[in-house]
Amino acid sequence: MMKKFNANFSFATGLLVLVMMSCKENQQANTIDKKDNIIIYQLLPRLFGNTNTNNKPFGTMEENGCGKFNDITEKALDGLKELNVDYVWYTGVIAHASLTDYSQFGLPAGDADVVKGRAGSPYAIRDYYDVDPDLAVDVNKRMIEFEALVERTHNKGLKVLIDFVPNHVARSYHSNAKPKEVADFGANDDQTVAYKATNDFYYIPGQDFKVPANSKSDGPLAALQDGKFAESPAKATGNNVFAAQPSVNDWYETVKLNYGVEFKDGKEIKHLTPMPPVWLKMKDILVYWAKKGVDGFRCDVAEMVPVEFWSWVIPEVKKVNSKLIFIGEAYNPTVYKQYITEGKFDYLYDKVGLYDGLKRFIKDEQAAKIADIQHVWQKESAGFDQHMLRFLENHDEERIASKGFAGDAKLAFPAMVISATLGKGPLMLYFGQEVGEPGAGKEGFGGDDSRTTIFDYWGVPSHQRWVNNGAFDGAKLTSAEKQTREFYQKLTSIRATSDAITNGAVVEVPLTNYPKAYAYVRYSNSQRLLVVVNFDRTQSLVTAVNVPANILAGSKMATAKDLLTGREVTVNNSTIKLNVAPASSQIIQF
Repeated sequence: MMKKFNANFSFATGLLVLVMMSCKENQQANTIDKKDNIIIYQLLPRLFGNTNTNNKPFGTMEENGCGKFNDITEKALDGLKELNVDYVWYTGVIAHASLTDYSQFGLPAGDADVVKGRAGSPYAIRDYYDVDPDLAVDVNKRMIEFEALVERTHNKGLKVLIDFVPNHVARSYHSNAKPKEVADFGANDDQTVAYKATNDFYYIPGQDFKVPANSKSDGPLAALQDGKFAESPAKATGNNVFAAQPSVNDWYETVKLNYGVEFKDGKEIKHLTPMPPVWLKMKDILVYWAKKGVDGFRCDVAEMVPVEFWSWVIPEVKKVNSKLIFIGEAYNPTVYKQYITEGKFDYLYDKVGLYDGLKRFIKDEQAAKIADIQHVWQKESAGFDQHMLRFLENHDEERIASKGFAGDAKLAFPAMVISATLGKGPLMLYFGQEVGEPGAGKEGFGGDDSRTTIFDYWGVPSHQRWVNNGAFDGAKLTSAEKQTREFYQKLTSIRATSDAITNGAVVEVPLTNYPKAYAYVRYSNSQRLLVVVNFDRTQSLVTAVNVPANILAGSKMATAKDLLTGREVTVNNSTIKLNVAPASSQIIQF
């Protein structure tokens, strides 16, 4: 924990301590490649382009509509570029289990007892070599339409990310699109044993799979459920459940893949030599998509797969394209460094650290502590901060504007400023976040859970007002939604063009008597920024700070400006006077 200083302070001594603590890191920071300062925009094509406003709970695709690859037009991509986006993460591209029947194309509907929602989970993959037929205008040309989207995205100077789901597959997995020489998962398994190093799946010998108790839908899908699914012997469930009947809270729609790890007597025993067959199959899948022009992969529950696999496969796949990036969904800070250094990931989620700490402030919880923010960059990710991806929304998390989170998108503006400026790694936005989409209503399987459903056919109202029937001009946005989008445009523009954020060092500016405020300086040889955020919903932050001489490099400050508003900020020699309104922020260039 760093020593505190007075708010009206001269922090040269404190700065010296910080520089001594992080001199090596700061020297490295000045040479960090610009690629780390990327902005990622996550969207589900199924939802992004859907202009149908019917929103019938548990509705079919015909009733509620479905976005297509073709809906993501050049105009749509121009709208993302207004947010200074570098990568578009297209979520739910790879074919997954659903209840929509495409039997005429050789793709029958899934079994409602092991499919979550009518549209199905994008993380229950049914064919790694195919794309979701829901997303195609012409199902027979679905891959061509996806490839056209990749080309369209590239032509706009943007790069493409898709999901890679390595840990599990749908219970109904069967690949129709795989190359002829590829054997399906489980095709050569010995199903008489619970574990075998050469098996693709784990088994519960002598027992048939049982549908979870209490999993019957409370909506119209109940008519499609008979409480049975033929699987004999039963396979282990995706979230490491080695029982014939998983619970309704498990990932019961999925089957766990075997990467050479035996789960026995509460221990994990690794059998990695010879190389497990799943490793080779997954490498081929990644190469397949890389050759289609995909620029990177967001790797689902990366920590549930042995780090040794990542250490091998990531360099192998990068032989196809050395500029590919791999992002790991990770939740265990104790292994972050291992998955970056040994596992070769380019970036990992920073959910447990910064996201959780900021969420407590956004919700105005008593447990919110500035120390949690300090811990993230000073200890938890010290030395590899540029590898941590920051965000306030994604498909797993509650919408900021939802009743379960902040209830008002603007209450997260201070936290968003920290997410965008404190670190050197990527920033991620989730479609609709930039207009304050609240994720309201019970969509179906998704329920009324303050999230936008990933399981159902649905329209996203605030986002649809920006889409404006394909014009993508925001003409139908409310005044509040327009203001929210303008904030995100301004903030991402500052981030994308700031040398101090991209390459600079960070020094904390303690603020005595303001427990709900945080400040720090980001500075490089060409730019100096004082970032001040005030989480307090009622009290303004009124104080002054003295900038140390070594940051000023011997020069006096003539002017200072808040880049978020364009307003001048009062300065006097080396002092900056602050007056930050409740629940707001300033990024002061001086």
